[in-house]
Amino acid sequence: MADHQESYQSPFSQRYAGEQMQALFSPMHRARLFRRLWLILAQCQQQLGLPVSDEQIRELSARVRDVDLQRVNELEQSLRHDVMAHLKAYAEDCPLAAPILHLGATSCYVTDNADILILRDAMRLVQARLVGTARALAAAAGQYKGLPMLGYTHFQPAQPTTLGKRLALWLQDLLMDLQELDHFLSRLRPLGSKGATGTQASFLALFDGDADKAVQLDRMIANSLGFEQPLALSGQTYTRKIDALAQNVLSGIAQSAAKFAGDLRLLQHLKEVEEPFEAAQVGSSAMPYKRNPMRAERMTGLARFILSNAANAGHTAASQWLERSLDDSSNRRLSLAEGFLATDGLLTLYQNIVSGLVVYPGMMERNLRQELPFLATENILMRAVKQGGDRQELHERLRVHAMAAGRRVKEEGLPNDLLERVAGDAAFGLDLDTLDRLMDPRDYTGLAQRQVEDYLAGEAARALETLAHLDSPQARVSL
Repeated sequence: MADHQESYQSPFSQRYAGEQMQALFSPMHRARLFRRLWLILAQCQQQLGLPVSDEQIRELSARVRDVDLQRVNELEQSLRHDVMAHLKAYAEDCPLAAPILHLGATSCYVTDNADILILRDAMRLVQARLVGTARALAAAAGQYKGLPMLGYTHFQPAQPTTLGKRLALWLQDLLMDLQELDHFLSRLRPLGSKGATGTQASFLALFDGDADKAVQLDRMIANSLGFEQPLALSGQTYTRKIDALAQNVLSGIAQSAAKFAGDLRLLQHLKEVEEPFEAAQVGSSAMPYKRNPMRAERMTGLARFILSNAANAGHTAASQWLERSLDDSSNRRLSLAEGFLATDGLLTLYQNIVSGLVVYPGMMERNLRQELPFLATENILMRAVKQGGDRQELHERLRVHAMAAGRRVKEEGLPNDLLERVAGDAAFGLDLDTLDRLMDPRDYTGLAQRQVEDYLAGEAARALETLAHLDSPQARVSL
């Protein structure tokens, strides 16, 4: 076998995803889920009267976590069937119970039900990371709710806002994602026990034509897995719409995270807000002074992958033939795991950046002061009119002065001298002291601070309060 350093290693395991998310999609966890599902099937069948003994149940239970993956791999080499390899390995470990293993089931009984369990736990881990990131954003929004900074539309200077308002906007997006995630989890159902084409024919035969018992088995298995009920209908597999819906949730999260990352990269260019930068961190191999937004850029790259992966799941759902085809299998092995692994890494970066956000109020004020005279022209005009000036004449004079000041800034690289020009124009009747008093940035942020306060105390607080039990990812899954 090749040394692991000389063969491909997934960046999701090497760089991005956390240990818990990796464990959920590990071969061992999946193998143990298969055995748990076979045990549950036998237990439910025993309760419904099939000849399954207590000794067989005890034997299956004793070996449910004791999986020899090397033996499974050996069996798969000869059988060319992964589920049969797992089944035979379990049967070898449980010779007494071997005759009753997998009664009436098809491979998708274990593969699809296991996938639903992994989906549920993976989504819960994402949910916990979302909550952690949302709380970090809420704390930062409260801290900077009134800190003025230049607003931008089309990345051109516009009316001022506050850093807290921007943080609250990013928070609002994440809380929308949490709502979509909760909705997905509330509708999630397992396959249950539907048989080879979803008709439950094999289980009907097992129970000698007793349809009620076949239906009851389906529901009992779902209950044993922590669900109120199974899917009402299926082919051999659960509908791949479920995978597409899951990836759409992850796509929504990626959209929000990419918006934040892009905004941060722009703000870091403006030298107003930066992501954390470690003491020994190297920004560039060629330019020692650089402080590149490397984490935000990594977020952008991961988000791009997650967004494209959602389309992949949609194509898979759209291309399933009748009761099932196998073209989904190889694709889902990649798309499901990597979609969640990428999202786990993405949200880890998001929370890390927000928790260590570096803010430069001096640069914010400098950038604001440079543009504020232009943004304050309406206030200047109103003050001059109140002092007896002609609105139409002053508007034209102000336009001429503003154009001249703008040319000075852009063509000559000199400071904005609009206020000096207005003060020197007797038609306005305003001196520099009066004009300076019109240049308080807080007078131009509108209701930004009030909006943040109301949002954090109201809608955001209610949403986060209902999710208080999700603060710890460790509390969300049991492997």
